[in-house]
Amino acid sequence: MRVLVTGGSGFLGAWVMRRLLARELNVRAFDVREDRRLLRALARQRAASAEWQTGDISSASDVARAMHGCDAVIHLAGVLTPACAADPVRGAQINLIGTLNVFEAARAAGLKSVLYASSAGVFGPDDGVTPFPQTHYGAFKLACEGSARAYWHDHGIASVGFRPLVVYGAGRESGSSAGPSLACRAAARNTPYTIRFTGSTGLVFAEDVAAAYEAALLRDLRGAHAFTLAGEIASVETVIAQIESIAPGARIDAAGAPLPITTSFPADPELARLLPGLQQTSLEDGLRQTVAFYQESTL
Repeated sequence: MRVLVTGGSGFLGAWVMRRLLARELNVRAFDVREDRRLLRALARQRAASAEWQTGDISSASDVARAMHGCDAVIHLAGVLTPACAADPVRGAQINLIGTLNVFEAARAAGLKSVLYASSAGVFGPDDGVTPFPQTHYGAFKLACEGSARAYWHDHGIASVGFRPLVVYGAGRESGSSAGPSLACRAAARNTPYTIRFTGSTGLVFAEDVAAAYEAALLRDLRGAHAFTLAGEIASVETVIAQIESIAPGARIDAAGAPLPITTSFPADPELARLLPGLQQTSLEDGLRQTVAFYQESTL
């Protein structure tokens, strides 16, 4: 099986490819540039075996070229909340039109399913059931979910979109919710750092998200699904306390408004049915692994 991973130079792309390469699948990464640094750090022995193609996710011809010869796709390419706020039109071209390009290329290639990145940003601050985004980023992700349903009803292309809350781990260094990961890096290197939000949120270890994509890849899917990955709900104060216990002497604090996303999500029986036994790393273990990575790596 050859799997196309869009956004291969990004944080989550590297974590997903690490798991696919460990399974000895053929992996083709697609991104606007080739950057293997994080993949090499995460999967030193296998990183060189990944194939790379460069191009623009908002270009239908670039995406179709990347899809050629692939049997499956995990679509992770996109820009995060700050970039969408700064340039909503370009944000829509990348996050929404890019997703439509992936579905169209998958349809032309005869793929039966698409896995893609949605976000808990589809929700507002009060309700984890009914989507009500308050950012352009969340609005674009919600539109992608609607289009995924249309592709199932119009063309029979099944899909799973995962809506993680704050994904943390080695290599997460951009976006409005990168603070916990950057705090781990600062603690590992004994430098001060301020997490730019307060309050509570759900934290999901990057490897758990990657494992969810791997599990979905290996299933025979029907329908169009969007699943929230809430992780472990914790306050920023708890995150700081745990980092300080892992790295005594860490100089971490927090300032700013809470993230505009609810922290209350009901259990989804459909997720448990379709993908039973998903990996769930505790916050303490995930933070410990992230600090250890930065203690050993120069990234």
